Amino acid sequence: MIDFCDLTAEELAEWLKSQGEREFHAKQLIDWVYVKGVLDWEKMTNLSKDMREKLKSLVKLSVLELVRILPSTDLETYKFLWKLPDGSLVESVLICSGDRRTVCVSSQVGCPARCAFCASGQNGFVRNLRPAEILEQVLRINGWLAEKDERVSHVVYMGMGEPFKNYDPVVKSIRMLSDPALLNISQRRITVSTVGIVEGIKRLTTEGLKVNLVLSLHAPNQQIRQKIIPYARKYPLDTIMEAMDEYSQKTKRDITYEYTMIAGINDHPDHAHELSHLLRGRQCTVNLIPYNPVLGIKLKRPDKKAIKSFRSVLFGCRIPNTCRYTKGDDIAAACGQLALQQKNADEAAPLVKLGT
Repeated sequence: MIDFCDLTAEELAEWLKSQGEREFHAKQLIDWVYVKGVLDWEKMTNLSKDMREKLKSLVKLSVLELVRILPSTDLETYKFLWKLPDGSLVESVLICSGDRRTVCVSSQVGCPARCAFCASGQNGFVRNLRPAEILEQVLRINGWLAEKDERVSHVVYMGMGEPFKNYDPVVKSIRMLSDPALLNISQRRITVSTVGIVEGIKRLTTEGLKVNLVLSLHAPNQQIRQKIIPYARKYPLDTIMEAMDEYSQKTKRDITYEYTMIAGINDHPDHAHELSHLLRGRQCTVNLIPYNPVLGIKLKRPDKKAIKSFRSVLFGCRIPNTCRYTKGDDIAAACGQLALQQKNADEAAPLVKLGT
């Protein structure tokens, strides 16, 4: 069987033609799945019964099984835990902020980057996700939002996995998400985060896409980076920064640098000065993320004084920055922790229905 969400609009039309069906059925199917959010052949009433039976035997509409939803106490953030056909678990996060409805998607099961502070890589890398498995995370959440007369407005590839280690499926999913015939999400509202896979950054520069690019920097120099990000040993910081500059110049998009602040590791004012020197003259924003504890990882969050001092240095050096304060008692500290907890649980957690 093929997966419906693996097919672009053009591929769907060609596949229908190869099956002896008329191509106009592609628009009908796209309307049912991507506009109406219907993932049940029997509900597609403008298709003949024979065609519905044929499609049911050849095409799988849905590849994700919802296991659990974890809402934050303020109901502004929801973590979705999905089970894949092979039993693997991945997460998505819905972030509700003002009029924005942002979905953070996973691109891999586990993560090969294995950053010292992150939950995603604790069980190692399992496999890449296919385009359908990425795209459906957005489609399913969009379906729930439709019940509230809302829809997904932004997508960020910041969940489990390193997107550029699953390059082709990620780029195909981006093109499908932004296709006006499908979900029609502007590329300028799609963001890809990388730990610094240079060949991936360079390939993306040539794709003709207008997506935002984020570097998970997390350190002001190569020495500290190598201690907390294993991939840094393969990709020197100066080479990564050159690739990021090239992407920014070619696409005319500003760059965001994610910086997880870890007590005693990278949170001293001297580190802030070093970071300011690294980013001087670049059109960018630094997104500071005070570390939130992850089960099994012995790192600590900086205190408020250290965070304030760090930001004061950046502001003094005219480096634009924001600080994302997350609530440790509201939601799991990092994407991947819910999947890790579920995997280790004796029994599946009960389903929480959104909106109740």
